Amino acid sequence: MEVASGTSEAELVRRARAGEAQAFETLIGMHAGRVHRMLVRVLENPTDAEDVLQETFIKAWRALPRFRGEAQLSTWLYRIAMNEASRHRSAGARHEALPLDDMVLEVPDRGAGPPALAESAELRARLELFIRELPQPYREAVVLRDVEGLTNEEAADALGLGIRTFKSRLHRGRMALRRRLEALHEQEQLVGVPAGR
Repeated sequence: MEVASGTSEAELVRRARAGEAQAFETLIGMHAGRVHRMLVRVLENPTDAEDVLQETFIKAWRALPRFRGEAQLSTWLYRIAMNEASRHRSAGARHEALPLDDMVLEVPDRGAGPPALAESAELRARLELFIRELPQPYREAVVLRDVEGLTNEEAADALGLGIRTFKSRLHRGRMALRRRLEALHEQEQLVGVPAGR
């Protein structure tokens, strides 16, 4: 059965729970990009992220009849993805560093001049590197909250954590990033030019 454009997510979920594969495909199309970006940041490997993304949607299809709608579908999918990522890591999957060019936190201000754009791109690249260097629990919290934009409650739910534990991890991750950025700024002030130039 064809899915009409403009069909609400709730209606798509209802139809997918009833076994309509096309409705589920539409839901995947709505959420795959964000879930994949989150997995790339968490796993640091695009190939691993793609494998885990496929497993996530297979698990979601099988578990969809049990989805009660108490959380948003996106939060539910993030939780499945994080569980699958954890399972993937514990299976001893190899991790390769992701090229910094493949990871971008935000789109630069197009109104800024070339020097400002270059500095913005360099800062984003360094911030991505610093995020990748965070211990796994802190990196997951920072990626879900600050990169993907989930609320504290949604991110805690996706990770299967209590809100206090999540907030503690997020705070520690943010503080570690802040220390790294402050050290970078101090280094630039001492040298007189941005680090790495």
